[in-house]
Amino acid sequence: MDIQAFLFDLDGTLINSAHDLASAVNRLRHHLDLPPLDQHTALSFVGDGATKLVQRALPEGIYQAEHLTLFLHLYEQHLVEQSRCYHGIREFLHHHRALPLAVVSNKPHHLAVALLEQLDLIKPFSLILGGDSLSEKKPHPLPILYAAKQLNIDPQHCVMIGDHHTDLYSAQAAGCASCFCHYGFGQAAAAPMTWSVNNADELLTLFP
Repeated sequence: MDIQAFLFDLDGTLINSAHDLASAVNRLRHHLDLPPLDQHTALSFVGDGATKLVQRALPEGIYQAEHLTLFLHLYEQHLVEQSRCYHGIREFLHHHRALPLAVVSNKPHHLAVALLEQLDLIKPFSLILGGDSLSEKKPHPLPILYAAKQLNIDPQHCVMIGDHHTDLYSAQAAGCASCFCHYGFGQAAAAPMTWSVNNADELLTLFP
């Protein structure tokens, strides 16, 4: 395959942000006078976006949109206390610095940018899309099609790298190759994939 650009999911692909997301869940529960969840349970709710995370973390039937707003505010206040770039990612980005690189995330754009900035990981990317950047988000193909157009690359020459079925389905619908990251905290479910890796170090072996 003639690969001309790499597109990356953010959480669970470039950055392990699971513990900060789980901590924000318990800050929200504390604000609502609910007892904290144990770390394992809180972590198990991460992987399907902020809305699903908050819905799962609260007692059934009490979720309201304002809870999501409060969660995102609490999360932003402690964005990188435990979040770290996965080992091997910086090396991969440096090695492929001559190619267009983009982030295509469902995370709110301002939080995606802030997370990348605070971890000194923003410079390699010529484009950063968040879940609120366009009228649709993954698994809709629009974010990948838009990113490819902005990079002036045909989608069939792009690879979408991510840790969740939303990345894989979005890639399939856009006519883009995909690489599933087993090391993240998402799930592939039954989504199709072109390649997969068990850890971020394998990316450079797969795409030398």
